[in-house]
Amino acid sequence: MPLTTSTGPEYARILGIGAAVPSRVVDNAEMCTFIDSSDEWIQQRTGIVERRWLGEGESLETLSLDAAAQALEHAGLTGADIDAVVVSTVSHLIQTPSLAAMLAAKLDTPGAAAFDISAACAGFCYGIAMGEALVRAGSARHVLVIGAETLSEITDLSDRSTAFLFADGAGAAIIGASDTPAIGPVVWGSDGHQADVIHMTRTWPEAVATGESSHFFMDGRPVFRWATGFIATAAQRCLDAAGLTADEIDVFVPHQANNRITDAMLRHLTLPDSVKVARSIKHYGNNSAASIPVAIVDMLASGEASSGDVVLMIGFGAGLVYAGQVVVLP
Repeated sequence: MPLTTSTGPEYARILGIGAAVPSRVVDNAEMCTFIDSSDEWIQQRTGIVERRWLGEGESLETLSLDAAAQALEHAGLTGADIDAVVVSTVSHLIQTPSLAAMLAAKLDTPGAAAFDISAACAGFCYGIAMGEALVRAGSARHVLVIGAETLSEITDLSDRSTAFLFADGAGAAIIGASDTPAIGPVVWGSDGHQADVIHMTRTWPEAVATGESSHFFMDGRPVFRWATGFIATAAQRCLDAAGLTADEIDVFVPHQANNRITDAMLRHLTLPDSVKVARSIKHYGNNSAASIPVAIVDMLASGEASSGDVVLMIGFGAGLVYAGQVVVLP
């Protein structure tokens, strides 16, 4: 007897999007009380003027719930409509249970499938690819994808080379069926041979044994070379996979790692002046898996982006991993 398999709609799309950032604003002047640096140096190197860190009563969970609630409202849905929750985070600092399972319960989903992924700054794009595949396969009607980080909790505030970069935030998107193509093919991959250039300094057992915290370490020079070379080419591959040219997109949203990296990508892609480019790092810092949705919501709020715009987005980070695709904004 032949096996029955699931089938779903031909296309999927983002139905709603949301984002949340903490209330505490840490400007470069305050940052320079932790490290020997200056506002001018930080801005020249990264474009960052201020970043957001957790304030009183805020947590990875509260930020994620706020972003998810916005996305649900934008999509005109409730938790009862969600069949799967996918959370990308590297700062849920317990191995189990997953943050996704905890959020699914808080959002009153009816026993939704729930799991976390660890794809660092590429995590939101990984989640979009997985959500789109789940919907089109018929495994879920609606998938909630969340990218959420509280990197301030694992940042070494004495490290002059990285302390000013990292920040906190959450972004969420709802993926469901579409009558027309609205999420292009994912272009993704990894290079574990460079795993040592971004990593945690200690395992958690080592941290407990030594009494010393585990923090992010990043060797900026190889990351910069990788992002401005290989990842810039990968962004072009996203356009090619979607069957589009640079003059057919409206918005470019790279992971908000560094404005110099964004500038290098723009030179490689030769995007027309009409394309709006995300620069949310200026006010929010690098919040890893949250950076792309936070940037999109910020651009929608400012009017730089609009419903129906075609967006090229690409994330890249620890692993080293990367992922990107072209999407239509809800």
